[in-house]
Amino acid sequence: MDSFITIRFKRKTAKRFQEFSKMHFKTHTEAMETILDFFFYNEISPKENLGPTGRTIEAKLLKRINAVIAIMRDVEKTQTKPTVAMLQSLFEVEEPKKKPLILEKKHAEENKEIRFREKKNTTGEL
Repeated sequence: MDSFITIRFKRKTAKRFQEFSKMHFKTHTEAMETILDFFFYNEISPKENLGPTGRTIEAKLLKRINAVIAIMRDVEKTQTKPTVAMLQSLFEVEEPKKKPLILEKKHAEENKEIRFREKKNTTGEL
C-alpha cells in the first residue's frame, strides 16, 4: 500500500473536493489523479477559459438559424415565387388564335361576281 502525505487546503475547498470526489470516484486519490491526468493529457491549464458554454453556443446557433430562415423566406417571396409564376405563364398552353389565310374561301365567297360565263350555243347544236 502506498503511503499518504498531508496537504493543507482551506476547509471550504477541502469540503468541495470531498463532495465532488464522493459523487464521481471511489477514493479521493483516484479523483485527484483523474483531474491531474485530464489537464496533463489535454494540455490545458486550469486557469484557462475554455470558451463559451453549451448554453451560449446554443443561443447563438438559434439566432443564426432564425436569421437563415428569414433570409430564405425573403428569397422565396422576392425571387422564387415570381420566377415560378413567369415560368408557368410561359408553359401554359393556349389555343393559338386562328388567323384566316390570305386566299381563304371566305374572301372568294364574298366576291360572288361571276367573271366568266359559258356561251350559249345559239345554233342549236349540242
